[in-house]
Parts: sequence; C-alpha cells; structure tokens
Amino acid sequence: MPTPLLFIAAVLIWGSTFLVITFQLGEVAPAVSVVYRFGIGAAILFAWCAVRRERLWVGWRRQPWLMLQGLLNFGLSYVCTYQAEGYLVSALVAVLFALMVFWNAVGARFCFGTRLTWATLCAAAVSICGVVLLFSASLAHVWQDRGDASGGTFAFGLFLAILATLSASTGNMVAVQVGRQHDNNVFVTTAWAMLWGMLSVSLWAVATGQPWRLPQTPVYWAAMLYLALFGSVVAFTAYFTLINRIGPGKAAYTGVLTPVVSVLLSMRFEGYRPGPTGFLGMALCLAGVVWAIRGKGSTPTASDGPERSTPADLNAATGDHA
Repeated sequence: MPTPLLFIAAVLIWGSTFLVITFQLGEVAPAVSVVYRFGIGAAILFAWCAVRRERLWVGWRRQPWLMLQGLLNFGLSYVCTYQAEGYLVSALVAVLFALMVFWNAVGARFCFGTRLTWATLCAAAVSICGVVLLFSASLAHVWQDRGDASGGTFAFGLFLAILATLSASTGNMVAVQVGRQHDNNVFVTTAWAMLWGMLSVSLWAVATGQPWRLPQTPVYWAAMLYLALFGSVVAFTAYFTLINRIGPGKAAYTGVLTPVVSVLLSMRFEGYRPGPTGFLGMALCLAGVVWAIRGKGSTPTASDGPERSTPADLNAATGDHA
C-alpha cells in the first residue's frame, strides 16, 4: 500500500476508535468488553503471524515482561479508557492521549536516561495550558458544585482518562525493554502482550464479580469487530510499516491528527461543542505536541533503515487506546 494511504488509514482508524467504543457502553461491563476485544485481537494477530511463518513461542524467562506490558498497555489502560468514556465525550479522552508524548519523554528519562530537553519541557507547558483551557468550563463547574453528582462523575472520568494515559505510557517503557530483550517479530510480542492483557482483565472481572454475558445487538458486535480487527491489528500494521518507511519521527504525527479526527466525529455524532475557549485549548495542546515531536533532533529518519521503536515513537500508535 502507498505510504500516504498507510498514514491516512492509521489516522482515520485510531481517530474513530474513541467514538466506536461508545457503541459498546451500557450493554456489557467495560472490563468484559475489553476481554472480548483483545481475545479476538490476539487470535487474529497470532493467526496472521502463523500465516507469515513467524516463530510464535517466546520463552518463559521472557514472558514476565510481556505480562507486564499486557497488563499496562492492554489491561489497565483500556479498562480505564472504556470507563472514562462513560463520563466524558470521546473527543476529550482522545485529546488527553495526545499528552502521552510528554509522559513518554519523562518515562524515558527516568527509565533509560534519555535526555529531557528544555524544548520538550516548554512544549509540555504549552500543551498543559491547552488542556486546562479545554477543560476549564467543566472544571469550573466541578469547583462551584463540588457536591453535585454530575461534577463528581466528570472529575472521576477525567481521573480515569489520565490514569489510562499514564498506564499506556508506562507500558511503552516496558515495550522498549521487551524490544531490547527479544529477537521476535514485534507483532509476535504484541500478540503475546495482548493475550496477557486480556487474561489480566478477565481475572479482574471475575474477582470483582462483573457479569459475563454475550451482547445481543448487532451494533455492539460490529463495533467489537471494528475495534479488534481494524483498531488493534490493521492500524498497528500500518503504523509499524510507516516507521520502517518514513521513520518514527514522521510517523508520530499520526498522534497529532488522531485527536483532530476524534473531535470532528464527536461533534458530528455526540453533539460535542467545545466553544472558542475549547478550540483554543485543543489548538495549544496539539501545537505543543507538534513542537515536542519536531524538537527531537536525534530522531531517526527513513534513511536510517528499519529499527526498534522507542516509547516516544510509539506513543501515537497507542492512541488506539481506543
């Protein structure tokens, strides 16, 4: 597939997944929906790797890192995302995930000693100011009506969305360690991490007594298949192919455009109306993300050839968080 089409596919798929999740809310417990999604996604990935004759097994000594990656990237992060979208419109959750550029930079500094530049810190300050503006009206309501139920649920949803981004970012740090230790194809390790994430959420659902039931509506299953096949497999394949063709620096711009698609879809289907302050906040947030990405002077380019991805390179992809 031509490179521009790969880029467009990744942006449109990940931009739409935040909205598609809302079609699964209410009929089945969020954790159970996550189990169904990644059970299907892991099966598809393993089957695809088998068709490509990849070596599927990863030794038990290496599995703990994959378990941890699965717990963070495909377990905690997704459960929090699904629950957060029960309280916030999908566009707001998508914009918060754009901040993973900065969470990853801080995590890489503490985990791997990667230099944290002033440009990155300044870009983070711009984006955080944008997020404050974006949520200013809702936060003001929470402050003025601290006893109001709607204000409390909004604050809880915001907390869950932020926790989801932090969990995904920490999972990206683990993914780097996995990449350093394993010779397996990245899709094989992703399949294993997805499987472990699904199992961890299954245990959580059983331990907390969440009801297990198969949904009956075609809309739910259409959304499920879209999220499992396109959101969890096709978009990742497109993104990793982009990294090899144009380099992770340019590929990371998918993370800038994904929230834009999410906002437009939310305005169309959820009636989201951010207003002038909200639009300014989104513009500042995304401008800071662009500044941070462009400021990476050591980011490899396509001419450097294929390579292992770093957390900062992959944060845009995990916007499939949705």
